[in-house]
Amino acid sequence: MKEVIKIKETCLYIHDLEGARIFYHEKLGFEVISYIAERHIFFRVGASVLLCFNPKDSKNKVSPPPHYAEGNQHYAFEVTQLDYESCKEQIKEKGIEIIDSLIWKSGQESFYFKDHENNILEIVPLGVWE
Repeated sequence: MKEVIKIKETCLYIHDLEGARIFYHEKLGFEVISYIAERHIFFRVGASVLLCFNPKDSKNKVSPPPHYAEGNQHYAFEVTQLDYESCKEQIKEKGIEIIDSLIWKSGQESFYFKDHENNILEIVPLGVWE
């Protein structure tokens, strides 16, 4: 399907939704779009949306179809090459530990850190896959 422009939503399954609000809104600064305790919290992340569902609730739904995951999940935030180092410093300043970094085939670096439920998050500079 060549018509697809981008992935619009990314979903995490989070047991502690209030912890997600604190981490993603208060620490990372993402706007809360919707928050229903024990069900979900959604964040605006640039032009995309990060959906955080309580897996206990979402795996029993009828509509939208049931879905959930277990274990550590992974996704990456893309930033401009000029903003990459600034983002890295902001993460450190907020007391979030950088757990790894990699140099990719493009010669660009990305770095990894964890959220409050040990999901693996990554910051990548624009063009890392080009």
